[in-house]
Amino acid sequence: MAKKLLLFAAVFVLVLSGLFLYGCQSSTAGGSATQQQGIWVTGEGKVEVTPDIANVQLGIEAQADTVTEAQSQANGAMTKVMEALKANGVADKDIQTRYFNIQRVTRWDYEANQEIIMGYRVSNVVNVKIRDINKIGTIIDAVTLAGGDLTRVDNISFDVDDPIRFYDQARDKAMADANDKAKSLAELADVKLGKATYINEYNASTGTTVPIYAKAEAGMSDATQISAGQLEITVTVQVVYAIR
Repeated sequence: MAKKLLLFAAVFVLVLSGLFLYGCQSSTAGGSATQQQGIWVTGEGKVEVTPDIANVQLGIEAQADTVTEAQSQANGAMTKVMEALKANGVADKDIQTRYFNIQRVTRWDYEANQEIIMGYRVSNVVNVKIRDINKIGTIIDAVTLAGGDLTRVDNISFDVDDPIRFYDQARDKAMADANDKAKSLAELADVKLGKATYINEYNASTGTTVPIYAKAEAGMSDATQISAGQLEITVTVQVVYAIR
């Protein structure tokens, strides 16, 4: 009698397990089907804006036989560069160290089969935010003259100081674009368009980067010319609309 009860209990448990698994699979399949329902579209909105700030990477690179000598040269030149920046209206809060590096400069002697130390290089580069676009060329010229042959000016990137309102404009255009596409698809499919059931947004702002290779020249008369151009702020949205 006991064996029959145990057998019955085992069969009952197996039946319940099977029903549970079937229910889970049905639920999953139903959820997947539900997720695929509706009209899926992607909308894009673009706004062109005029940049009002520039980020410039600049600094000093010095090389000498010893670390002490290289660092002394770099420190002296960098002090002059910082003075030139501040004299042209750049605030302390808008100057941030990008990187500082001291490294050996070597070459390989194939005859002696060994590495030969040629000297030491010290690099000190800062990121400078220039809030007056019209002064970019003037500031670059002042920096190259202050730092002399040790000056490095790597590149410039442009941006807008307050991009939120432009993102709002691009977002409006993106949603309007998605809605127009969904309406067109609904008409082609001969169905009625319902409300949006899913929205996902992607932001992307494409800046302009200008490579700069500056070298100070005594008595140079022409100022450096920099053009900020235009920025394009883009918002892309993925929207799912229900079908009524």
